[in-house]
Amino acid sequence: MKRLTAKEKEIMDMFWQHGPMFVRELVQLYPDPKPHFNTVSTQVRILESNGFLKHEAFGNSYRYVPAISEKEYGRRSLGSVIKDYFDNSYLSAVSAFVKEEKISVDELKNLIDQIEHGE
Repeated sequence: MKRLTAKEKEIMDMFWQHGPMFVRELVQLYPDPKPHFNTVSTQVRILESNGFLKHEAFGNSYRYVPAISEKEYGRRSLGSVIKDYFDNSYLSAVSAFVKEEKISVDELKNLIDQIEHGE
């Protein structure tokens, strides 16, 4: 799965937060100075071609809808990072977090306990 650029992520965050929208509604969510309608429209069409958005026709206009949830994108992105940087080993990734003290051994034990008890 393709990773979102910063601008694409900004647009997707707006869709994930506000739901289905027309491009003109999306433009209104930007702070001033607002980007040009055509610029945002192009970015939205790219997101659609990459499978992040889909559209519903309303007369001559399209209302765009997320084709993937934020949670699913996060899962897929994490999977890509694990594949690309940890030789597809989740164990290596967790080990790296422990070694770099991003997660403590006690937190890891608590996580294992939660998993074992179905929490």
